[in-house]
Amino acid sequence: MTGHHALPRLNRSLAATGPTPPIRIVHLGLGAFHRSHQAWYTQHAGDSSEWGIAAFTGRRPDAAEILAAQDGLFTLVERSGAGDSFEVVGSIVEAVDGANVGRLVELVSAAATAVITLTITEAAYGLGAADLPLLLAGQEPATPVGRLVRALAGRREADAGPLAVVSCDNLSGNGDVARNGVLKLAREVDASLADWIDGNVSFVNTSVDRITPRTTQEDLDAVATASGYLDSAVVVTEPFHNWILSGSFPAGRPTWEDAGALFVDDIEPYENRKLWLLNGAHSILAYAGLVRGHTTVAEALADPVCREAVEEFWDEAGQHLTAPDLHIPEYRAALLERFGNSRIAHHLSQIAADGTTKLRMRSVPVLTAERSAGRSGEGAAGMIAAWAACLSVKPDLQDPLSAEIRAANALIGEPRTAALLRLISPELANEPQLVSLIHGLQDRLAVAPTHASH
Repeated sequence: MTGHHALPRLNRSLAATGPTPPIRIVHLGLGAFHRSHQAWYTQHAGDSSEWGIAAFTGRRPDAAEILAAQDGLFTLVERSGAGDSFEVVGSIVEAVDGANVGRLVELVSAAATAVITLTITEAAYGLGAADLPLLLAGQEPATPVGRLVRALAGRREADAGPLAVVSCDNLSGNGDVARNGVLKLAREVDASLADWIDGNVSFVNTSVDRITPRTTQEDLDAVATASGYLDSAVVVTEPFHNWILSGSFPAGRPTWEDAGALFVDDIEPYENRKLWLLNGAHSILAYAGLVRGHTTVAEALADPVCREAVEEFWDEAGQHLTAPDLHIPEYRAALLERFGNSRIAHHLSQIAADGTTKLRMRSVPVLTAERSAGRSGEGAAGMIAAWAACLSVKPDLQDPLSAEIRAANALIGEPRTAALLRLISPELANEPQLVSLIHGLQDRLAVAPTHASH
């Protein structure tokens, strides 16, 4: 931060944020997305003065240390084609190292705490079992689910009443996944604790959406230049934001709807809209884009071959997104605008990881539905074809089945395509016609050779 070292550090007196709200929300998984999403929504609730957040880090304490030095404040940079806008967000009033389980138990045991939000990553929900010996021995747990079970046990002991747990991780039925993970571990620790959680803790399903790329040194410098203070916790995000929630809040909640959150009875149609239209398009752009030499979403979208593959898939997925409140044409138009925002550098290599897991949710349901309706499913098949083509040029993409991918990649022709498809759907891999379709679709992604003029 050359030339900025003499500037003051961002803090509450400098930002004149007014009285600090009382802690009523506890968050596990303090990172950039939580700050661009749940913290932003809480700041923009009409009753924000009543709802402060205590946010705990996941694996490392760094984010808590940086935020604590700034009284929990950070600058949110909304980046659009028209330029940047800056906002100081003050809804996080305490930032804590996740290893401080004592403070977590203390806060969750307080009657004022009404909501626990989670951004702990999809993988974390399955890790709780590792904490069982620690919990049984009365030692401090190390996983988010283990820490949550310990904190809920503290709330039960304090007789502090019911509350809501709100998963904001990017997976279908995230509240159900959280509930299952917590109850499974709690039952092994103490059956009566599991019964108490079952009767007193609601698990809310959500769909979350706001692209939040990694902050760079240039971003920190831009905020210092524009604002006249130092902020080491800057978050950059797009103007678009979306939050859909389904479930009960027995101890109350902020009026997040003031900031555009939507509360619904059935979240599945909204989950599918995001999973297929947004995440599915991201997968197509990532795999087709990398094959064709692009590095960002905006670059790939500008390539007619990639754009056409996205639109074809969207047409198919739209056949199975029929609820009237989904506003599919408007949602598609908004996605094109978001994807085309070249000032948000969304890297294809990041989106391309874990293809076997993602394609099971993004391509297979649409492909299966299309084939059940007597259609080819070529658009959904194209997503799998793009992945297969990408693995021929980037065989070492991160994936939980990387060893199996290597073995499939050693084959050639349709046997290779069939072996790759089997990693996503063993049933579909047994359909020779579909294997041929996916195999043939890989060719359309080839980059035409450039011939020198004679």
